[in-house]
Amino acid sequence: MRTSPDSSNPWRLCVAPMMDWTDRHCRVFHRLLSPHARLYTEMVTTPALLHGDVARHLDFDPSEHPVALQLGGSEPDDLAACARLAERWGYDEVNLNCGCPSERVQRGAFGACLMAEPALVRDGVAAMRDAVSIPVTVKHRIGIDRIEDYGFVRDFVATVAEAGVSVFIVHARNAWLKGLSPKENREVPPLRHEWVERLKRDLPALTFVANGGIDSAAQVESFLGRVDGVMIGRAAYRDPWLLVALEGLVAGEGAPAAPERLEVIDRLVAYAADRIDHGTPLRAITRHLLGLCNGLPGARQWRRLLSDPVALAGNDPTLIRRAFECVGEAPRRVPPSAAELGDQGSPSLGAGDREQRLSGTDRM
Repeated sequence: MRTSPDSSNPWRLCVAPMMDWTDRHCRVFHRLLSPHARLYTEMVTTPALLHGDVARHLDFDPSEHPVALQLGGSEPDDLAACARLAERWGYDEVNLNCGCPSERVQRGAFGACLMAEPALVRDGVAAMRDAVSIPVTVKHRIGIDRIEDYGFVRDFVATVAEAGVSVFIVHARNAWLKGLSPKENREVPPLRHEWVERLKRDLPALTFVANGGIDSAAQVESFLGRVDGVMIGRAAYRDPWLLVALEGLVAGEGAPAAPERLEVIDRLVAYAADRIDHGTPLRAITRHLLGLCNGLPGARQWRRLLSDPVALAGNDPTLIRRAFECVGEAPRRVPPSAAELGDQGSPSLGAGDREQRLSGTDRM
């Protein structure tokens, strides 16, 4: 079955939750590149929210909307309490992590190991849905360990959907709970994107977002004809200008003109100046920007300056503009083509209260 992408579907383009990467500064940067992408926080555990500094974990910039909070947890009451916090803080969605394979997550009885307990997941998301009016969604794998059975993931989704959850973000690999590191779990288990397409055929009333190994505009365009949405992760972080090309695929008619890099630079300087005034070190922002000029002359100098401890020590936001002056190609109004991307390895910027360092475990 081939479907036409629904331009009103808010999950047609998502940027994955990635530990140590998708903090509030990264998300503001990604929003400058893609006004329509749905952004996700790093995973925050329920104990961190219930017993820690809530504002430190949940504060975000208003420009990030639409933005979702990803939770790690398994106790229905705790999940419901944290979902209420997410709604109170203004998040547009709360997402339950059922895909992280790290041993630390397993010891907490959440993440990918929850796929072995679909009834518990169903009860958890039911409690969350009862507690809030914002969407509750689930991110999961297609299986755990050496279970190579499509029926396993189909039955998991069908059981969880009994709670009224309708959006499933599917990382199309198994999670091996023993024997592989989190990094290896993103690369070693084989991708089976066709299983996500099969889920859509078998359960057409639900929304399915494909995730895992998607790194080009051509791939995204192909998936949007078969499933409801696409979530990209490392590709968006390492080559963020890809988001500009993807914005053109999902925005539909009437989309604003693609930004020039210089426009993005100017808005990043303004954002950095605001955050520095609130105590954020410049390095917390520039570490996310290193891939912005990939493929352009001077990109190496751009990366060198924005990661130079001596240059960053002054906390001068104009360092971003000075680094861009080393880039030898004039900014382009038209985003690069899918072929060019393959060759390449202002929202309202409100003031938050402090730099966000989200708690959790290894990347999903």
